[in-house]
Formats: sequence, structure tokens, C-alpha cells
Amino acid sequence: MYIASQKHKENIAEYLLYMWQIEDIIRANGLDIEKIEKNVIDKFQLDPAQKKEMTEWYESLIDMMRRENVEKSGHLQLNKNVIIQLTDLHLALLKDPRFPEYTAEFYKTLPYIVELRAKSGEKPTGEIETCFNALYGMLMLRLQSKEVTAETRQAITISRFLALLSKDYHLDREDKLFPPDQE
Repeated sequence: MYIASQKHKENIAEYLLYMWQIEDIIRANGLDIEKIEKNVIDKFQLDPAQKKEMTEWYESLIDMMRRENVEKSGHLQLNKNVIIQLTDLHLALLKDPRFPEYTAEFYKTLPYIVELRAKSGEKPTGEIETCFNALYGMLMLRLQSKEVTAETRQAITISRFLALLSKDYHLDREDKLFPPDQE
């Protein structure tokens, strides 16, 4: 919860990947708050008030996962909303001639996105979600100490693109990307 809050303020891409990991941690613990307390929350050095707050945060996520029917797979609407916001910003940046660096980075990344989408057995996702799926998959491989192929590492030039999008997201949130007097 504390990490999520900090990441949301500083790096929206890291925040989203972290929240996807939290969803998987909740699933791995069977959406059972007692297991989460034992396996996750108790690992932190928290005072009783902080522990209560973190427990309530996990309970609210569990409740959302149940209500949104994402107990087995999928993402919470709050995380989908981040993808939607990033996609909207992505499209706005591509349309605006003031952002040639962003457009160039996207077009350098696009062949990897197309390749990943072609390999994906799932229903097709948008470009931004495809990028996050690739990074999350790489993160999971590393956490499981599994081999990351050279081809996969090469495709992860996506991370530079998402870093640029994340930076622009935060500038936009501060009204520094599209200043009102320039629109």
C-alpha cells in the first residue's frame, strides 16, 4: 500500500506493474486475508495502526477482485483505468507535432509490439497494454529465476518507450505537458 502510493506519485508504469503483482499475490494466497497477513503483511515492520491500514487495503482489493470477477485472472478496473489513461495520453502525444521524440520512440518500439501481439494467444490487446504485458512477463520470469531469451530481452526496448510515456503522464498530471495557454 505504501509502496503503491509512492510509485503512483513517482512512476505510473512501475505503479501499474506493482499493482498487477499485488493482484497475483492476492490470487496466490487464495484471496484469503489471513494468508496474506501471514505471508505478506507480517513481513513488514509495521506498528499496529499501519498493520491495520495495510490489512484493510488488502481486504478492499480482495473485495474488488471478487466484485469484478477477477479472482482467477484479469485486472481490477482501477488498474484498467490506468491503461486507459495512458492510452489516451499516448494517442494525444502521437497526434501532437510538439512531441517528435515520443513519436520516434514509439515507432522504434512498434515492430516489437506487433511481434508480441502476433505471438499472443490471448485476445488482442492495445499497444500500451501489450507493452505492459511484455514487461510484466519479463518481471515474472526473472522473479522465478527462469531464462530470459535474447529475443525477449531485445523486445524489451519497450521499457524505454514506457519510461517516456510515464514521464509524460506525470508532466500531464501537473499540467506541464499541454499547458492550457498552448492548447
